[in-house]
This record gives sequence, structure tokens and C-alpha cells, in this order.
Amino acid sequence: MSDIIHLLSDSIANQIAAGEVIQRPASVVKELIENAVDAGADSIHLVVKDAGRTLIQVIDNGKGMSETDARMAFERHATSKINSADDLFSLRTIGFRGEALASIAAVAQVELKTARKDDTMGTLLQIAASQVEKQQSVAPNPGSIFSVKNLFFNVPARRKFLKSNETEFKNILTEFERVVLVNPQIFFNLHHNDAEILNLPVSNLRQRILNVFGKKLNTQLLSLHAETSLVSVSGFVGTPEFSRKKSALQYFFVNNRYMRHPYFHKAVTQAFEPFIPAGEMPNYFIYMTVDPGSIDVNIHPAKTEIKFENEQAIWLIITAAVKEAIAKSNAIPSLEFDRDGAIDMPVYSKNNRPPTESPKINIQSGYNPFREMEYHSKPVSANWEKLYEDKPEIPKEPEAALAFAEEKTRILSYKGKYIVTPLKSGLTLINQRRAHIRVLFDEYMQRMKQKQGVSQGLLFPEIISFTPREATVLPYLLDDLAYIGFDLADLGSNSYSINGIPSGLENVDTVEILQDMADKVMETGCEVKEEVSEALALTLAKKAAIPYGKFLSDEEADMLIAKLFASSSPNYTPDGKIIISILSEDELGKRFK
Repeated sequence: MSDIIHLLSDSIANQIAAGEVIQRPASVVKELIENAVDAGADSIHLVVKDAGRTLIQVIDNGKGMSETDARMAFERHATSKINSADDLFSLRTIGFRGEALASIAAVAQVELKTARKDDTMGTLLQIAASQVEKQQSVAPNPGSIFSVKNLFFNVPARRKFLKSNETEFKNILTEFERVVLVNPQIFFNLHHNDAEILNLPVSNLRQRILNVFGKKLNTQLLSLHAETSLVSVSGFVGTPEFSRKKSALQYFFVNNRYMRHPYFHKAVTQAFEPFIPAGEMPNYFIYMTVDPGSIDVNIHPAKTEIKFENEQAIWLIITAAVKEAIAKSNAIPSLEFDRDGAIDMPVYSKNNRPPTESPKINIQSGYNPFREMEYHSKPVSANWEKLYEDKPEIPKEPEAALAFAEEKTRILSYKGKYIVTPLKSGLTLINQRRAHIRVLFDEYMQRMKQKQGVSQGLLFPEIISFTPREATVLPYLLDDLAYIGFDLADLGSNSYSINGIPSGLENVDTVEILQDMADKVMETGCEVKEEVSEALALTLAKKAAIPYGKFLSDEEADMLIAKLFASSSPNYTPDGKIIISILSEDELGKRFK
């Protein structure tokens, strides 16, 4: 029998390795930008076309490579950063494994132009599917230009499973942000499809954060700092009042490397717990410096999960630093006492004591507590027997339900929260805010389907500026926003003028609504148009719905109930919360036994 075990060819082995390192265009961006940083560049340009499918180009002014190094860089496990196994435990660079370029070249068409500062000639290298197609000398331009074209051209299955351009570019932005946030001393520039997305000049760390995420953060960032023998902690946390339920900006870095660390994340959130509502998350940008020998970055292919030797002690240091930052900012009101002196207290004597009088009690002799009720309703008529007339059950069919809602039935409003109406078999309780959410959601969805928006013009238009990350979902939002009733004019640089809004939103913060919509769509994803439309409609419905505590007139309550029962899903909100509850006659009877 013949032998069946054999070595894989280099091209196949590189494709397998590429599956671990290069998962999507964002993976290429991460590897190339990190290489540029490690090369000592102080200017890095990223050019992307079609969310990386067509082109990913990184231009840097780093140290460059010789002709031999340029060729060796594309070999598997070729690296300039490790000479022995001991070096794995004292890493001070971002990349180190030597797999990135070989993996990229295995699944794309790659061109490299590179030269060192004093080289008289540079090197041009072209590789496709791990095969060198051209290598020649060119005019020198200090630094490196990596151009990656037609990613996954030779692996159709991988290319097929890439997400939409909006989603893939959002992932590219995520990787780009993780590098630029830890390197404010480097100029970065990002272009997508010939449009400049980010231009980040050399700055301090705070300014770099504002340049990436918007100047609105300026008043929200609290500085923190802690210096110990184990770890140096610095950076910023957001003020408690700007915590978010979703899409919070949360970044950990160690030794200039982005990382995920659930244990340290818990340290931050626990420090915030007394000051923010349950379920909300704080923003934070925390930078840590430790002895490289005390961490292990080689435990995850993406190098984002890092193991620390002294995690428990560092946990306590982070918690203390965050609490101190909150306290120093006066974000939390506190009492301060002068330790060297006594507290000033007014002193009264018999001579200067003001005259006192016994409190007077006014009795309203005609008051009858049973005339007032906690709910708002029509005055009870003398013909009280009519309150007990039989009423039909709520029909299941929408048309019949609408007919039921149009009947003249007595409606009570309890505390501006529940609408109570009698039935033959008991009482129906309707959560009026949830009912309004359902009604508005259906209306917005109908407008988007029919592409008929009704806009109310603003006398003084407002300006909204989106971050580059938020701008990635705008192509999915703009049409639906117009159909709902928003009139937005593009001012360039991800800024828009709000010239008109849907009717019913006159007293709502329109800028906040639009940013919440962008956050919701970013969280939901942009893969299915219907899901995007539903996320948009639900966010707007929740913002525009009547608040708890608002009493409706009888006519308003009648109209709300009629529209609710006309819905195809009157019993639940779009996110699955109960709207209607029936208290049966049997249940009522049990309460009086």
C-alpha cells in the first residue's frame, strides 16, 4: 500500500494560516497599520476602496526595507522582532509572529514598494496567491507602500461570506480606531472610495479621542491616573451622567496594545455602580503600562486577550483610580468640612430667639375623600346602573376589534399610565405608553413601505454631526428617515442640517433621536433592510410616544384604543412587551372573598 501522509504545498499551508489571521478586510488593515507603527512611521495613510474588497493601501514613512528583507517579509514565520523564545515574554512591539504578510499574500494580490532612508534604489515586489510575479528595483521613496488588491480572489467561498460594504467598513474603522487611539504622536489619514473619512494630526491623547469621536465628548471626559510598582494607569472615564445603555465607548490598552479584559472591565463598572442607573455602561479609555515580562500576549490569534500575572492587585488599582477620578471631578455632590475649624452653626439665646407659633390646622369640613379618585374619568352619572351593562369581549380579528374600539364604552385612566375599560367578563387594562409605541411603530413602518413621508419644516434648522463610525450606517438610514418625515441636507464631513421633522416630534431633542437611531442600527447591524427599518421605527416610536403620567382626554383615549385594535399585533409592542391585560370577573371575585 502507498503512503498517504504528505506535506502540504506552501500555497495551501499559507491559505490555511490565512484563515486564522486574515478573516476579513479589517484584519488586513490591522496587520498593515501595526507593521507601519512598528516600523517607526510618524505619518500613516490608509486608502480603502469598496470596504477593502478592491483595495487596501497603507502608505508610511517608516524605516523601510532592503531588497532581501522585502522578499523575506513574505515568508511564513519571518520576523524582525523575535530571536529566541525568551523574547516572547518581553515584547514591546505590536506584531511579532511573522505570519501576517505571508497570510495576506496567500489570499490576495499584493504589491510592495519600499526603501530605506539612505538607499539609492528602492524595491518593487508583486505577489499573488503566494507566488512572486515580479521583483525589481525602482526609484527610492523612504518608507513602505503596501497595496492589497482583490482580497480572497482565489478563495471564492471566503469572499462570498463577507458582509455588506457598510458592515465591513465599520469593522475597518474599529481596527483603525484601536491603533490611532494609542498613537496620538503619529499623523493618520483615512480615505474610503476617494472621500476623506478621518484626518488626525499629531496631538495629545485627549485631543486624539475628540478628533475620532467628536468634540461633544470634551465635557464628558474625566482624567484618571495611578502610579504603582505593579502598573501605571492613565486615561479618561466618562462622567456618570453620560453613561449609555448600549454602544458605550470602552477601550483598554496595555503597553500601547489594544486588549479585551472582562475582569478589568468589571473593575470599572463596579466603581461606577453607585452613580449610574442599572443596566447602563460608562465610557472609558484606560491605558496601562506594565513590565512586558508580567503579561502573556500570545494566548489569542488576534492578540487582543492578554494574561496578567497580578490581575487581582491591578483590579483594585483600577477601581481606586476610577473612583478617585469621579470624586475629583465633583461629578458626585459631596460635603466638605474644614478639618482645622469648627462648623459654623447659628446660636440662639433667649434674647435673640425668634418668636415661635403653634402650627395652625385648617379643617375643610365639607371634604369627602370618596369624591376624589386616583384616576381621571368622566363624572359618575346618576344612572350608575349603566356602568354594569354587558360589554362584548375583545374580538381577535382586527376589523372586529376596530368596531369594538369605536363603541362608546366607559374609559378610566389610572395615574396616566393605564387605560381601564370594562368588559362583560371583567376589566381590560391597557398600558397607554406601550399602546402608543405600537401605534406609532406601525405608522412609521407604513410610511417607509409607501415611501410617503410627512415633514414639518423647522424655522431654525439644527445641525447634527456624525462620527465616522456613525456615518457608516447613514446610507441605510437616509431614505427611511426621509420617508418617516425627516428633511436632512448634507453639509459635508458627515454633518447634516435638520430642516424638517416628523409631526409629533416638536418637543423632542431631534439631534439626540437621530444619534440614537444611528447607534441602534450600528448595534443591530446593516445586513437586512427590513431589520434596519424596524430598528429605526422602534427607536423613533419610543422617543415620540406619550410619557407615563400624562392623562389623556376621553377623545384621545378613544382614538388610541381604536388605532391599537386596528393593529395586526395589538397585544405586544414590537420588542415583545405586553400591552393588554384582562382581569377576569373570577379574579375580581376572588379578591373580595
